[in-house]
Amino acid sequence: MTALKTIASFLDRELNIEAFSDNSHNGLQVENSGRIARVCVGVDASLAFFKEAGKRKADLVICHHGLSWGDSLKRITGLNYHRLKFLMDNDMALYACHLPLDAHPRHGNNAQICRAFGLRRLTPFGIYHGIPIGFSGSLPRAMPYAVFKARAHRVFGNAVGTMDFGKRIVRTVAIVSGGAAAEIGEAGQKGIDVYISGEPQLKAYHLAQEYGINAIFAGHYATEVFGVKALARLLASRFQVKTEFIDMGIRF
Repeated sequence: MTALKTIASFLDRELNIEAFSDNSHNGLQVENSGRIARVCVGVDASLAFFKEAGKRKADLVICHHGLSWGDSLKRITGLNYHRLKFLMDNDMALYACHLPLDAHPRHGNNAQICRAFGLRRLTPFGIYHGIPIGFSGSLPRAMPYAVFKARAHRVFGNAVGTMDFGKRIVRTVAIVSGGAAAEIGEAGQKGIDVYISGEPQLKAYHLAQEYGINAIFAGHYATEVFGVKALARLLASRFQVKTEFIDMGIRF
């Protein structure tokens, strides 16, 4: 078993959480009695996720989208009460990492997606609150856009929505996971061939059309499983804890 504070302090440093201006209160959001033997990771701090983690006897859950945002816990009523009560009744700690996990150059959602596509020569992309949280890069060789879309389906394990206004042969790709449709404008300005994010927006359609760029939207959830999976691998190798990713089966 490992001390909760040891794991939390390690993650704080590794993810550099103090460097980010974020509506999420990143870091340890709920404590337990202090010892960790099993960690479950997932995208969202939902009651359904907590219950699945409870079945696996988790001492710590790590979520990309935690419970504490702005003044969201100003009142411990309704869902706040039920979620916190479940954690406390089951002696389960909660660690949250939002933008720091999007942006991390090795373990982050966007870095991991770049790795899955085999992108090279990565550069920071997608400025949010003054800090880049995504990456752009190049495929090892140019390929037909239709082939790239098929690869995206395999990478995300999810149906992908597309806006096909760009080149039929592509090589450069920019990625910002989650709800970052508007960053397609930056991709267009930089002449990127394909932009990848999670959730589409109406304004993104017009930006894609007017910049003449291809865009792929693979789902907010599906684009943000990568970082927590990477943290699970990292903690398993670093500490004497068992780790597991819980897939809640969300496909949007």
